[in-house]
Amino acid sequence: MTDNILLQLDVDAQPSTFDGVVAVDAGADQLFRHGGISVENVTGLVHGLMFTRGGDALKHSAIFIGGGDVVAAEAVLHQVQKTFFGPVRVSVLFDANGCNTTAAAAVVTAMEQVDLAASRALVLGGTGPVGRRAAAMLLAKGAAVSLASRQLSRAREACEQIMGDDEEVRSRLKPVADESLEAAMDTAEVVIACGAAGVELLGQNELERMSNLKVAIDLNAVPPAGVAGIGPMDKAVSLPHGVGYGAIAVGGLKMKVHKATIRRLFEANDAVLDVAEVFEIAESLSTA
Repeated sequence: MTDNILLQLDVDAQPSTFDGVVAVDAGADQLFRHGGISVENVTGLVHGLMFTRGGDALKHSAIFIGGGDVVAAEAVLHQVQKTFFGPVRVSVLFDANGCNTTAAAAVVTAMEQVDLAASRALVLGGTGPVGRRAAAMLLAKGAAVSLASRQLSRAREACEQIMGDDEEVRSRLKPVADESLEAAMDTAEVVIACGAAGVELLGQNELERMSNLKVAIDLNAVPPAGVAGIGPMDKAVSLPHGVGYGAIAVGGLKMKVHKATIRRLFEANDAVLDVAEVFEIAESLSTA
């Protein structure tokens, strides 16, 4: 029987132990871990993986791209894809800093409380990697999304990257800050807080006036909470309006999604699991 080999490529100096453990638990028989990966040094490692097996055996080799610097990891992903040619390739999962699996778990959790189609969502800390991906996933389900940042210029830049040339998406995605953020709070049915650890993004007074709120998800596990009144372990805790979920409560689903995406890598040799693909897998777990 052919072993499943996962090549873990991490842009950090030391490859993530967390990602390595999840990979083994998800079915990687052999794990090759490399840190300090960059656009300049990745090609040879990929060649070594994809030229050693052929035919049906090639699907038993795959790549995971991770690390704390999501922008650097995205550049590595693009270089890895450029290295492939024709059918000579392997499947790839991109989840630097847990950005895709965390965002997917948060959005699927929101879906348990709200029909996202035609709903109004607010993503706090929306310019970071998790926030951008959460916004994209919410848009994919038909929500109107306000993407918030302390600086409106940064929110606008993030929105432009998410929208691209899609005019229909453009009509449902809005950058907000300051006064426009207050207006978005008043209408939001879904809030996903993706800000930096230990920073409160939504206070008690703001929650009390958000009469349309149905669900708030705080992805910050470090005190103080990103959303007042939500602890890391909380699951559907009552808020002044709606219910709240904490980071560790959402983390259980994130782990399931992470493992499922690793397993998916070994089903074929031509998958690239990024925002849309990871979200699709997360949705399938919620309905299984």
